[in-house]
Amino acid sequence: MIAEIISIGTEILLGDILNTNAEYLSKRLANLGVYLYHQSVVGDNAKRLEDELERAFSRSDLVITTGGLGPTKDDLTKEIGAEYFNISMELHEESYIKLTEYFKKQNRELTENNIKQAYFPVGSIILPNHFGTAPGCIINKNDKILILLPGPPKENIPMFENYVVPYINKLSNNTLISKTLRICGMGESMVATKINNIIDNQSNPTVAPYAKDNEVTLRITAKANNKEEGEKLIAPVENEIRNILGDNIYGINEDTLEGVVGEILIENNLTISVAESCTGGLLCGKLVNYPGISKVLIEGCVTYSNSSKMKRLGVSKSTLDKFGAVSEETAKEMAEGIAKASNSNIGISVTGIAGPDGGTTEKPVGLVYVGIYINGETFVKKLHLSGNRQTVRERTVTFALDWLRRLLSKISL
Repeated sequence: MIAEIISIGTEILLGDILNTNAEYLSKRLANLGVYLYHQSVVGDNAKRLEDELERAFSRSDLVITTGGLGPTKDDLTKEIGAEYFNISMELHEESYIKLTEYFKKQNRELTENNIKQAYFPVGSIILPNHFGTAPGCIINKNDKILILLPGPPKENIPMFENYVVPYINKLSNNTLISKTLRICGMGESMVATKINNIIDNQSNPTVAPYAKDNEVTLRITAKANNKEEGEKLIAPVENEIRNILGDNIYGINEDTLEGVVGEILIENNLTISVAESCTGGLLCGKLVNYPGISKVLIEGCVTYSNSSKMKRLGVSKSTLDKFGAVSEETAKEMAEGIAKASNSNIGISVTGIAGPDGGTTEKPVGLVYVGIYINGETFVKKLHLSGNRQTVRERTVTFALDWLRRLLSKISL
């Protein structure tokens, strides 16, 4: 089955709101074994929506729309859908009763424009809305299926999961099962080169690399009759990729780097503290993203000035005078200093030049040192990063967390 998504709303078209519905529906359709080849966004305009439906059904069996089911004059998705299939509109009594009860509970008057939300194309399947006033519907005619969903995600997602998923499952014998491998420390081109033989010879399952923020993901997708069969098809391909990429793979599916690090710390009862200069709290903030990190995260310090590095972390004045704030020696003393000051098992430090100014020939913008102290042993890495100020900071944080993950996996804890 080939599907298409049409997102309706001028606010989406103008970029005033993010189109999270399309992102969500795309992933779910893939999981359901439905092929999605096109997406589009159209404003609140009847003629353009009519043209978009014509175009969509010329190449797809199933079209899902989001938005345009409200009470205003420009909410015309149902009406345009009915016109496309040459079906008249009629009042759906059950929806009308629910709408009446809703407005009565809200102590509000049910106006004529609200009543239009209870009108649907004759013969359509009504999709109840338990979180709003606009039900959706499904029109199935002439081997074409149109599914109309509301725009607000809090209404859209439950309606899709509760009513559309069972409907689609009845139409399809196949399902697509996916597993995502999350990779750090290698760029997309390097990952693709390493597993080139797998990609060139793929059939079922397929393997697709995607570049994300400071990491790469590999999505392995199998077409199967059921979940168990799909997982069996994925397993040997995943094992082959893991043998090639090794510990560059840090997690799967919805794992995050900070989450993986957080789990290791908590499982091994290792406390950690952070001392940052150029990243300005971004590293500690990343760790805080992980729920439960309070069990092991003792503190985070932004020691931006030299005086702060000396006073808070115990970095020696002679080190700063001789080597400078951005140096291997300073990063080492920062990591050791924050661990000692907070009585943590692990101290992690960052010092560098994020730019755009402050660089020299000897110490250019993008020069960063990361220090990690673990139970009496200290490690320091020198980085040469590119990009603007924010990019340098974000890449530093990603490297620091990934390096800590790798060190923890190799050290006897």
